[in-house]
Amino acid sequence: MPVTVEREGGCACGAVRYRLASEPLFVHCCHCLNCQRQTGSAFVVNVLIEADRVELLEGEPEPVAVPRSGGKKQKIWRCAACQTALYSEYTSPRVRFVRAGTLDDPSSVAPDVHIFTRSKLPWLTLPESVPAFNVYYDTEKLWPEESLARLEALRQSA
Repeated sequence: MPVTVEREGGCACGAVRYRLASEPLFVHCCHCLNCQRQTGSAFVVNVLIEADRVELLEGEPEPVAVPRSGGKKQKIWRCAACQTALYSEYTSPRVRFVRAGTLDDPSSVAPDVHIFTRSKLPWLTLPESVPAFNVYYDTEKLWPEESLARLEALRQSA
């Protein structure tokens, strides 16, 4: 998928800079308790994109294993100097969940879906125009055809 909007970002201190080499696969707004705890916020907006399409321009973030519910762990890549969380890996090393707040222009993306709304803070009102799910959703039903094709290409390369 060609890039329609150039998206670059980085950490708070500027030691790590990156570029997204294509459009996102999909954008999640996650309201789970893990995301709330890890970000210190009401939710996190994650830009899902193939790992090889996150091009490092400067610096090298370090992966940190972070506990999740159920005894699982996820990797969060952080700047070694300022500890800004730049992106995560959950189940597949081929997909990154880039923290939209680290983009130079976070407004260049908007959530395609709200997930884990069962733990959404009660004072937050979600837009009716964006699908919302108590837990997760069926990727095959929600993702655009082009993103599904890219996901299938990742599975085939495994």
